[in-house]
Amino acid sequence: MRILVLEDERQLARHITQALTRRGHSVSTQHDGATGLRAALDQAPDLVVLDLGLPSMEGLAVLAGLRTGASPARVLILTARGEVDQRVKGLNAGADDYMAKPFSMDELVARIEALGRRGATPTAIDLLDVADLHMDVHHRRVVRAGKPIALSPREFDVLQLLMQEPGRVFSRTELCERVWQRDHEYDTRTVEIFITRLRKKVDSGFPSPLIHTVRSVGYTVRLPK
Repeated sequence: MRILVLEDERQLARHITQALTRRGHSVSTQHDGATGLRAALDQAPDLVVLDLGLPSMEGLAVLAGLRTGASPARVLILTARGEVDQRVKGLNAGADDYMAKPFSMDELVARIEALGRRGATPTAIDLLDVADLHMDVHHRRVVRAGKPIALSPREFDVLQLLMQEPGRVFSRTELCERVWQRDHEYDTRTVEIFITRLRKKVDSGFPSPLIHTVRSVGYTVRLPK
């Protein structure tokens, strides 16, 4: 996997690079926000490890630039700002995962590789359809009524899981376990953030919503009644 580490603490960046390189990944580093954004858009890495407290351009602005520039890279935010409101801001801005400093290097590598596996492993079913919503799993494309929908990698993963079994209600816990591949740290609010993001992109402007909440149970994608 090609990974770009945007971290202004140079020693930490070196440690992360060494740990990932030992696992066989190709890693480059940048220590400045604006320079890092240009590198991410030019190099098209598979994943970006992004610190929020970068010089010249704050991390959330870098993240916004990645998404505006249609970068398909997965983004793992790595920052000292571990408060819930900062995590929510990062996820709302399009991040796929979040870790607060200090952290375990082994866990960081595990999370990065879990993100990579989600992006690199196609399902047996490449084309998913629910009403006028169409997903090409292999090429990671989503279209509704002929209109392309740009999704972040994690948004795509959540929608893919829902579309694989239309009408089935997925609990928040199951979404956490199957999409994030772990059952801790991701609370109800995190799942709601991604569902809200998907609703804005998939259902906004269409007369019949496809993403539904089943109160006290979870979420589902189903055909309009």
